[in-house]
Amino acid sequence: MRRFVTRLLWLAVWVAVIWTLLLYTPLGRITVAIRLWTQELQPPLTVPVQGVRAAALNDTWGASRSNGRTHEGIDIFARCGHPVVSATEGLVVGVGENNLGGRTVWVMGPGGSRHYYAHLSRYAEGIGAGDHVLPGTVLGYVGNTGNARTTPCHLHYGIYMGGGATNPFPFLVRR
Repeated sequence: MRRFVTRLLWLAVWVAVIWTLLLYTPLGRITVAIRLWTQELQPPLTVPVQGVRAAALNDTWGASRSNGRTHEGIDIFARCGHPVVSATEGLVVGVGENNLGGRTVWVMGPGGSRHYYAHLSRYAEGIGAGDHVLPGTVLGYVGNTGNARTTPCHLHYGIYMGGGATNPFPFLVRR
């Protein structure tokens, strides 16, 4: 009987350890990633600047940019420092800086879609790779970093799917 109780206690300890790993570590994000990957990205998404209505958005997709580039996203103008929120449920896969986008956050969302938030003035406190975010989770704050430093503050929001950049406007505006 004592041997049985000892084995039962060890089993309980191992179940608790595995449960803790799945719930509270990046290992637990695997189930979220699999669930998200099997879902389809469905409009309408949350407008990624807090308080901005979809009706106020302009479709700037494809507009000419420097060096022969075209705009691979939309710009959402707002006051500097206004909260930028996740447009969808997802996992933060990158927080960093680059020359074009300045301070950026990448979120992997439904169907493997990748959501790009650029020109942030700063990041939300504690946001980092591996974080599970929901629509409306604050990722950072509107700014004009990167190649936007001479422009009014705005968020550059892009969506990238398997074939590359996709116009985010139809995903934000109900038709």
